[in-house]
Amino acid sequence: MARYFKEQDIDEFRECFYLFARTKSGQITSLDELTVIMRSLGLSPTIQELTGYLKKKNGKMSFADFLEIMHQHSTVENLPDEVIEAFKAADPEGKGTISAKQLRHLLQNWGEGLSVREVDNIYREANVSNNGTVRYADFVKIACAPVPDYY
Repeated sequence: MARYFKEQDIDEFRECFYLFARTKSGQITSLDELTVIMRSLGLSPTIQELTGYLKKKNGKMSFADFLEIMHQHSTVENLPDEVIEAFKAADPEGKGTISAKQLRHLLQNWGEGLSVREVDNIYREANVSNNGTVRYADFVKIACAPVPDYY
C-alpha cells in the first residue's frame, strides 16, 4: 500500500484506525467503527459502501485490509466533482454561477457550518468579493485543494 499513499498519510490512517478499533485484536469488527474511522479521515462513504467493505472482509478488518479499502474508496470518491454536481442541481438555468451572498449563507448554515472568519478566509483565498458572483466550478477547485504544508 506504500505505493498508493505517502508515509505521512499511512501514519495518520494507522493512528485513527487504532484509536477507534475497539477489539483487543486491533481489528475493526463493526460498521460503526468503520464509519467513524473513514469519516474522521475526511471520506464520505455511504452506509451501503461501508457494509460492503466490511462484508468483503468477513466482518473483521485488519489495518492492512483497511489500507486496501482506503485505496479502493479513494479511487471511487471524488469530492470536488460531487460538490460541483450539487451546485449544478441547484442551478436550473445552467449559468455556472452563484451569488457570493448565497454561497456565504450555504457555507455558514448547512452541514457543520463555517464561522464568519472561516468563510472570509476562504473568500480571500479564492479571491471572491462579497457582492459579486462566483463560478462554482472554480470555487470548488480552490476550496477542495489540499492545504499547503507551510500553513
